[in-house]
Amino acid sequence: MPTDIIMPQMGESIFEGTLTKWLKKPGDKVQRDEPLFEISTDKVDAEIPAPASGVLKEVKIKEGTTVQVNTVVGIIDGDGAGASAAAPAKPAAPEPAKAAPAPSAASTNGPSRPAPSAPAPQAKDETETETAPAGYGQQSSKVTEISEGEGERVRSSPLVRKIAKENNVDLGQVPGTGMGGRITKEDILGFIQKYPAGAPATAAQAPRPAAAPVPPLQMAAAPALPPPTPGEVVPMTKMRSIIAQRMAESKHTSAHVHTVFKVDMTRIVKLRDRERAKFEARNGVKLTYMPFIARAVLAGIKQMPIVNSSVEGDSIRYHKNVNIGIAVALDWGLIVPVVKQAEERSFVGLQRAINDVAERARAKKLQPDEVQGGTFTITNPGIFGPQFGTPIIMQPQVAILGMGGLFKEPVVITDKDGNDLIAIRSIIRLTLGYDHRIIDGADADKFMVAVRNYLENWNEDIG
Repeated sequence: MPTDIIMPQMGESIFEGTLTKWLKKPGDKVQRDEPLFEISTDKVDAEIPAPASGVLKEVKIKEGTTVQVNTVVGIIDGDGAGASAAAPAKPAAPEPAKAAPAPSAASTNGPSRPAPSAPAPQAKDETETETAPAGYGQQSSKVTEISEGEGERVRSSPLVRKIAKENNVDLGQVPGTGMGGRITKEDILGFIQKYPAGAPATAAQAPRPAAAPVPPLQMAAAPALPPPTPGEVVPMTKMRSIIAQRMAESKHTSAHVHTVFKVDMTRIVKLRDRERAKFEARNGVKLTYMPFIARAVLAGIKQMPIVNSSVEGDSIRYHKNVNIGIAVALDWGLIVPVVKQAEERSFVGLQRAINDVAERARAKKLQPDEVQGGTFTITNPGIFGPQFGTPIIMQPQVAILGMGGLFKEPVVITDKDGNDLIAIRSIIRLTLGYDHRIIDGADADKFMVAVRNYLENWNEDIG
């Protein structure tokens, strides 16, 4: 039975995609979930898996063509080859479309699969928040099922299964809070934090309704491009052209002002040097300076909520959650994945989330929804050695914090007796870029004072 291959909806704010490469040719056999073609959108490049097993019968859209989502780009002739992807049918059973409903029946996507007795609830994106703006929607292709135990089906995403595998966690022991009992990223990270040595033998999993497998989405590897020849004119990549457009729009939209604060990081540097090895052995993640800065930003936003807002016409929206964008430099551009609901995460949870999105950004394994919905951004050009920079605001946000390099410098300090001394201290310069349409200079400086005080007087347990 023929199955249509469609251009997927890669997030609600994305309405078209460019089919950059077919990975199979007409006449080739394909297996369900096998990478079939590559696409490029203004957010990510991705490999799209085959919706069914069979033979690629027809290619309707040529490489390099941009089409609207849900456009049929090709056809797979199932001819019975997709039966292995579905539950085995009884010898005398009628054809799937007319089969009697069964308690374990589940919804599927392709017309060559058995018809469901009732639609299964759509899974909520593991990174979606209740306050996410329009356009930061669900990505159903991220959710799949794996078999755990005696015939039980556990709904989870590839990322969740990766985290579980790396931490030797049986997903059958992890209660899922997502729709339909799906295990979210927060579920697995919370479970690992609660049971660092593994699940207790008595841990029980709430029953989960059965659901059909949905193909996981895999990001395409970045192509190896030869270095440009001097004098050569090279067209911008899609990512580069979008960056250019967004940065120009931001400068045109927001009244950019920047303020720079020197922050004494000596206390934190000593703490990190002392606790780094134990932290990494205990938690399985590297200890960087980014979660320290992120926690200080959360403290600053708590005092000055205007910094975590956005402009909507003639109104100001104060966001309920703090969704921190972490700018990641790539060889082929810049991307800003978002750590959602950062205010609800522990220090360890923040470090895990920041490491995770940064690593997957460099490996081109981010999902479209993971680069949307930010309410405040942190960028760290300091790793390359500058004193400070003047970053451009990510629209529709109203503020961005830039981290300069961390340097040892001679500083005049006053001892407890009131004497001035020269000491060697670890100094970082933090730059706040803010939208002067709604943030006054005094408010911006109050925010930065709160950030500086939190860092210089750090007394939080890092876990």
